Amino acid sequence: MTEVAPGPGRRGGRWVLGAALLLASFNLRPAIASLGPVLPEVMRSTGIGAAAASVLTTLPALCFGLFAPLAPRLSRRFGIERTVLGMVLLLSAGTLIRWAETPTALFAGAILAGAAIGVVNVLLPALVKRDFPDRVALMTGLYTMVLSIGAALAAGASAPLTLAFGSWGAALAIWAAPALLAGLALIPALPATFIPVANRKLPGLWRNGLAWQVTLLMGMQSTTTYCAFGWLALILRDRGMAAVTAGLVLSGSVLVQVGSSLGGAPFAALWPDQRAPAILSLAAGLAGFLGCLYLPLPWVWGAAALMGVGQGAVFSMTLSIIVLRSPDAGTAAQLSGMAQAVGYMLASFGPLLLGLAHQWTGDWSAAGPLLIAYTAVGMAGAAGAGRKRLVRPATL
Repeated sequence: MTEVAPGPGRRGGRWVLGAALLLASFNLRPAIASLGPVLPEVMRSTGIGAAAASVLTTLPALCFGLFAPLAPRLSRRFGIERTVLGMVLLLSAGTLIRWAETPTALFAGAILAGAAIGVVNVLLPALVKRDFPDRVALMTGLYTMVLSIGAALAAGASAPLTLAFGSWGAALAIWAAPALLAGLALIPALPATFIPVANRKLPGLWRNGLAWQVTLLMGMQSTTTYCAFGWLALILRDRGMAAVTAGLVLSGSVLVQVGSSLGGAPFAALWPDQRAPAILSLAAGLAGFLGCLYLPLPWVWGAAALMGVGQGAVFSMTLSIIVLRSPDAGTAAQLSGMAQAVGYMLASFGPLLLGLAHQWTGDWSAAGPLLIAYTAVGMAGAAGAGRKRLVRPATL
């Protein structure tokens, strides 16, 4: 898919790039996590129905998959750092237009934000492999931790900000500010010079079984996470929880991911390979989500924390697996592109199906069986992807 050259000379050192990378990663989830806690208000204000709301919650993950294949082309043409800068600014614009509080603005913002995040998702593992080959676990843990912080803050602040501003549009649009700040921070990390890489067809991974197992793990662990982002707050509100409290439960779950994402790689290092820890993390995430569905409301806080432990750990492990299964930075970019393009396409159908099942049944009775099925498929992917093997692109 792409070639990744050694890190070029830049105005700042590699740790300037590292700091900018962390700021960029902070912005990869607020556009998604901020919507769920105020979704009932959005539906009432705009008049969109349950089916349209299901599409709206699904659209970002779908765009992750659709636009991920653009990442290699853009990075060859403009360089990885410049591409990330452009996408962060696009993300800021897509987040800001939601202030208009119209269905068009919501769907357009979801597409722009999803496209930008989809490209950056692919490029961050390649940057880690290229510029931090001696700090893969540390950098992967740090940027997934910061990503979780951004998601937690957005989920917890949406309902209170809506009350404070008297506008859900303003509460959603305010997350354009940290994205713009991340763009400014990336400027010193830009290479002093860059020569575009000529396009040429590279060996592919589409016939590689291990690459498909990594892709399946990425897709299914993302599915359960985006089901939580999109629907957990509404599920809890339907169970009788107040809007602000439901948002705080989701925020607390995501905040727990801060620690578990940073500890995921060290935990996995205690095992011979990543199979067992990935499967255990998926099981913990499922158990916590089911607890939010079925346990008495006072117990939901603990269940949400358990869900956060599992989801944060397996996400960090999955990103580490992409790097560990790759023999070089170029293959890491290829594998990242494939896993995230196809994986997020798969993940986009999970929240959509969950929302449609709720519309068809009038309740959340289908949520448990669906989540169990999603997790079982993810465990099958983890059983293959976690083995100590390297992905080898097919020869042309």
